[in-house]
Amino acid sequence: MTKTMRGTGTWVLSAALAGVLLSVPQMSWGAARSSGVVAQSQSDNTLSSQAAARLDKKQYHDVKVTVDNGIATLTGTVDLYEYKSDAGTRVLHTKGVTAVRNEIQVAGPSVSDSQLRKELAEKLTYDRVGYGNVFDAITVSVQNGVVILGGHAHDYPNRNSALAVVATTPGVEDLIDNIEVDPVSPMDSQIRVDVARAVYGYPALNKYAIDPAMPIRISVQNGNVALYGEVDSQADKDIAYLRANGVPGVFSVKNYLQVAGQPAEKTK
Repeated sequence: MTKTMRGTGTWVLSAALAGVLLSVPQMSWGAARSSGVVAQSQSDNTLSSQAAARLDKKQYHDVKVTVDNGIATLTGTVDLYEYKSDAGTRVLHTKGVTAVRNEIQVAGPSVSDSQLRKELAEKLTYDRVGYGNVFDAITVSVQNGVVILGGHAHDYPNRNSALAVVATTPGVEDLIDNIEVDPVSPMDSQIRVDVARAVYGYPALNKYAIDPAMPIRISVQNGNVALYGEVDSQADKDIAYLRANGVPGVFSVKNYLQVAGQPAEKTK
């Protein structure tokens, strides 16, 4: 009986020890996990503070930053789309921030889509005068405050200037950039100049050269020419096409010129 009891006691003791030993790894894992969560939380709090410090300007005083696992979320309001875009760029440059969710709302003045489009179209028409704007054909549309830019720019400075014009205009809530920048090519550069001379140098079309906006826009990609803008008559449209088509080195010409007073034709 004593042997039996002793054996039973030994079994009970062994079972107890086994339970303790089994529980140790679980407790350690749980503690490590908890420690990792705390460390991550502290890291996120530090990143949030560092990111917020990058927005220490009056235009961002209503913007809040939170960071979760390296992803920063921006909320709040600003007066211009430019500030929204710039805030996202500033926060993304924070060391440790891997991505940005920009949920900032533009709370500037309310402008109707038609009014905003008209204002932007005029600004873009005269943008970069003297810097080859005759070779840009940038389109603009507005839907619920969201501006969509398309068409062609002959270089990146002109494309970036168009984006800046839109970003700094009150009433713009968001911006979608679909502008195509024409490929760099010495041949295309020469064709642009030659087509401009052929078109604007023709007596019947001289009048369009007076306006610094240069209403006949010339876009060239790999020897293919496209004409954009607005002219006074169908005759002027046809002449511009013939003059462009006669330039040496031109492979093709697409005539997207609109005639004043006539229904707008679809362009690329």
